[in-house]
Amino acid sequence: MTRERVGGSRRRNPLSRYGALFRQRSFTAFLTAGALQFAAPSAVLVVLLYGIAFAYPADERTTYGALALAFLGLSSTLPTLAAAFFSGALADRFDRAALMRTVNLGSLVAVAGLACDLAFLPSGRVPLAGPAGFYIPLWVLLLYPGWAGVAVTSTLFRPAFNASVPRLVDPSQLPNANGAIYATAAGVSAAGSIAVGAVLTFAAPAYALSVAFLLFFAVQVTLLFIRADLSVYRRGPVRSVLKDATEGYSYLARRRGLLQATVAALVTNFLSAVALIELALYVASWLNLTQGIWYGAIVGTSTLGVAVGFVVAPRLRFQAVAGRAIILFILVMGLSILALGLVHSIWLALPIVFVYGLMPGMITTVFLSTVQATVPDEMMGRVFSADEVGSMALIPAGQYAGGILTVSVGVQGTYLSAGGAIVVFGLIMVVSFRALRQLGYRPAEPSVPPAG
Repeated sequence: MTRERVGGSRRRNPLSRYGALFRQRSFTAFLTAGALQFAAPSAVLVVLLYGIAFAYPADERTTYGALALAFLGLSSTLPTLAAAFFSGALADRFDRAALMRTVNLGSLVAVAGLACDLAFLPSGRVPLAGPAGFYIPLWVLLLYPGWAGVAVTSTLFRPAFNASVPRLVDPSQLPNANGAIYATAAGVSAAGSIAVGAVLTFAAPAYALSVAFLLFFAVQVTLLFIRADLSVYRRGPVRSVLKDATEGYSYLARRRGLLQATVAALVTNFLSAVALIELALYVASWLNLTQGIWYGAIVGTSTLGVAVGFVVAPRLRFQAVAGRAIILFILVMGLSILALGLVHSIWLALPIVFVYGLMPGMITTVFLSTVQATVPDEMMGRVFSADEVGSMALIPAGQYAGGILTVSVGVQGTYLSAGGAIVVFGLIMVVSFRALRQLGYRPAEPSVPPAG
């Protein structure tokens, strides 16, 4: 039987590329730990968003409930930004395996604290400035520092993990490695969201948090099975953590293509947060579905789309046109959010939210692989950290703006406004972001060889 040739070489089975990944030392344990750690916070968030949305009577959900949901994002703003500022410097200074174990232990402690609050539900109301009579139940207010703890520890985990990927795989396999890691994370997250939604349908939110706790616990165990050397190879004098952190921003500023990708993510994340922070209200008030399983289904479907996006992205051979691919995916994101505001049926919303989920999955694979292939190892953690601060700095502001906008124009108006704004911004990038349009790399010429 004659094998078909493409471009002068034998066509390879895509599955064989993933098989080669899993044959590399410690990659299976590494993937499992990262995927579970990335998935666990979303399970926590589903519980918190659902609990806060239904903490108020039906006639107060689109006013008091919308603002309480917005405050959930704001509660983690300063600690998360501070953690993101230093997370890259820590990842480029200390043994990355030890750092990941330490911060994941912090995630376990934070989830345990949230579970205690939801189990005991301390009574009382805290009046705050806002609409007439606005208040936050005391037990909801106590959720905010717990969520900040989860957000901070996960923020410290990510640069250390992402900067370790080139240590375990060959440079040519970076897209497949990132796709496999994050597709697994998204798949676990989708399953976790559905599981949480099912638990919320039949039991109290405190029990639903057990799903997230088990995920973080599994991370702690799996990290012990990584046998690769993840210590940092530093060159030059050892500087202060603050100096190390600022160098990451200086490097990102010099790489205009990467900088414009960060700016694109900053604007897109802000506008997406305006709509998505009110997703629980979208299901409850716009689709008129109050059972927790439907909220879990729509979140799970979106996350499943993210998982598929991670798998599909490496097949697109995006390396040479990475920047243009990012712009295209952002345009589709905007159109999807816009479409959610035009449909009034869960059966139409589910496929739309799946398409929406595809886009961040592909964008993340493109960006991570480009950084890992072109940034030196001793600088990589700080570049990831600088991008995270730059790209996510306005998410809490977007969440708060989403609450204010929903109070003013309703759930549908919020989705139409946010989706339309993303589309307009995507068209601006097509015209103005020249360096991003030229961003790319040649996979045959990696600048950072794998260690170990």
